[in-house]
Order: sequence, then structure tokens, then C-alpha cells
Amino acid sequence: MDETRSYKAEEWNNIFTLKACCTEMKVEFFRHNIGGEEKQSIISVLDSIFLTTGKVVNDFEEKLSSYLGLQHCVGLSSCTAALHLGLVALGIGPGDEVITTPMTFVATSLAIVHAGAKPIWVDVEKQTGNINAELIEGAITERTKAIVPVHLYGNMCDMIKIKNIADKYGLYVIEDAAHALEAERDGVRVGELADGACFSFYCTKSITCGEGGAFATNRMDLAEKVRLLSLHGMTKGAAERYQRLYEHWDMVELGWKYNMNNIQAALLIPQLKKIECYWSKRKRIYEYYVDSLKDSPEIDFPKIPPNSRSAYHLFTIWVSPERRDILLKGLQEENIGVAVNYRAIHLLSKFRETFGNRRGDYPVAEKIGASTISLPLYPKLKIQEANYVIEKLKRIIDV
Repeated sequence: MDETRSYKAEEWNNIFTLKACCTEMKVEFFRHNIGGEEKQSIISVLDSIFLTTGKVVNDFEEKLSSYLGLQHCVGLSSCTAALHLGLVALGIGPGDEVITTPMTFVATSLAIVHAGAKPIWVDVEKQTGNINAELIEGAITERTKAIVPVHLYGNMCDMIKIKNIADKYGLYVIEDAAHALEAERDGVRVGELADGACFSFYCTKSITCGEGGAFATNRMDLAEKVRLLSLHGMTKGAAERYQRLYEHWDMVELGWKYNMNNIQAALLIPQLKKIECYWSKRKRIYEYYVDSLKDSPEIDFPKIPPNSRSAYHLFTIWVSPERRDILLKGLQEENIGVAVNYRAIHLLSKFRETFGNRRGDYPVAEKIGASTISLPLYPKLKIQEANYVIEKLKRIIDV
């Protein structure tokens, strides 16, 4: 069977009998792709004497830069670290405001807060869940210094429009591309129009080292500053201090411990070679879900913008807010792994306490957050398992 072609729902139903589809099983929300090549790559690092940031990290940075078509890349401990350092490296701090979205993981706004700035949320598009670029100008004040768009579910924001707004008002742009390593829109790839883009290698991402991230940019000055800040602000990293003739180092910035190590990079390099294969398999499952669920009146899902290449990071459905938690429980009772990516973060306790947000401030994000269920989507997901998810979802939603 050709594993890369797309199949319509009726074709799969001819391949697998209904009995096979409905056999009781357990479907994990996510399974990683770590195999023999990745394990051997780690062993080669463990057999060396240098486990922390060194040549293997440098190799990964070069390979990721090449894949993205960007000139510079810094391997880091997380996407959160990349967002934080990117903002700090641009000089953003106390008294500044950064425009972003409330429909994201908390890390996006936490990075802004930890940089000393204030997140200014802008509501999202009804069809995509991405920041509504038409509303950005209305949120700009004399304190605004940057825009941090988030490419939700793996679908890019309208970066051409956002970049035009940023240029008009002299603002920086840092992309939260945690979901969007493979994405493109209107001929523009992630990071291409921004000052920098931030990536995640968390356990559920398209390539993973358990935890990990990267900052990518075409600006050498920004890459150098991020690298410096990621290693305590020291002028020499561990590889330079211990693998060469000793020279005294200095600390020239108040930095953090945010570096990636060789073990993490060793896990990522083999996966990066297979990223397009992984993408094709996720696309196939994604399209099968869409074809199977598109006629259900009680289920909607985010739309991929025109002229886009989705990264197919998540398959998220939107259901009636009144029934969302019931459906979550029902799916879990059928041994199906599910998640909520995400609830509107401005309504979470600490953000409400800190910034005084109220329900109704960002109604589109709030409705999406109250409607969201994310279903299993990953390269190792079998069509039998996807059929099981679909059949159980349809049965539960019809009750």
C-alpha cells in the first residue's frame, strides 16, 4: 500500500471492515518516532566525553537553518526560552507592550511577562483561531514594541499583513512557530519576514528531544545576542572552555541557562532528515479525519488558510461549548487520548489577577477555547485507530 497517498473515507471503509474499525482498543494522544537511528545517534554522544553544548548542537543548528532557509539558528532548552531570549535580545522590557493572541499555550505570554513587558491580547479569527491581523492596529499604543503571532495548530498567520503593520509602526516581530516547523503561507515560510522565529521540540512536536527549542533568524546580531544570553552571558561556552587551551572568560550580560545539549541535538538530527515523511503521514491522517467528519452538523474544525502549507501539527475539532467536557469524558472512557489546545489564556487565574481581564474581552477566542477538543494525530497513528476515534466520536456525539 502506498503510505503517502491520500484516501477518502469510503476507500478506507473498503480496506478495513466495520468490525475491525470498532474493535476495542487504546489510542494514545501521541506517540513519538524515536527508533534505531536516533538511539544510535545518542549512543555516539554517550560514548564521547562531551555531553553538553558542543559540536553536535552546532551540527543540528546548521541543518535546521538549512531546512528553514534562514541564516542563523540557536539551539535552546525550549520554545519558551527562545521567545524569552528573543524579546530580551531586542531590548524589550519593563514599560513595553507586546501584542499577541489569547488563543495559545501560556508560554507565549509568560515569555513576554518574564521579559518585563505586558502582553496585549488581540482577538482571533473565527475560521482559523489565529490572531486577527485586522485588529492589531487598534491595539497599538506608544508603548508597543513588538508583535508575537502564534501559528496555531500548524497554520500560519497572515505574516505579510502583520509585517506591513510592524513596518508601518516600527515594531519588531517574533513568531511563535512551536506548531509550524514545516508551514508556509503565500509563498512565505516561518521566520522569513520576522526578526526571529521560535520552535519547540517538546514530546508532542513533529521532531522531539523530549524538551528543547530553537531560535532562528536572518539577523546575525540577534542570533549572537540570543546565544550569549542562553549561556549566562558568558563570553565562552563550555566547549570553548574545556576543549581548547584555557583562556579566561568574562560575563558581559545577565543571562540564563537556556542552552541545548549534545544529547538533545543527537536525538533531533536523524528526525530532521525524515521530517517531510512525517509531515506526509500526518497530512494523510488529517485529511482522512476531515473527510470523515465534514458532514457532521455538530462538528466544526479550523480552516487552513488559502495558499498555505499547513504543518498539520494538531487536528482540533470545535463542538458545542455546552457539550465539550461531556465529549472529552466520553472519548477518554473509550481509551482515546484527547487534549484541549487551548483555552483562552486571558481567563486563567494568574493572568486575570495580574491584568484584570474579564470574560467577554476576547469573545472569539473564548468561544473557540470553550469548544476545542484535539484528537490523536501523529505519523505512527494507524488508520484502524483513526477509524476507531471517528466511530466512537460519532456515537458519543449522537447520544
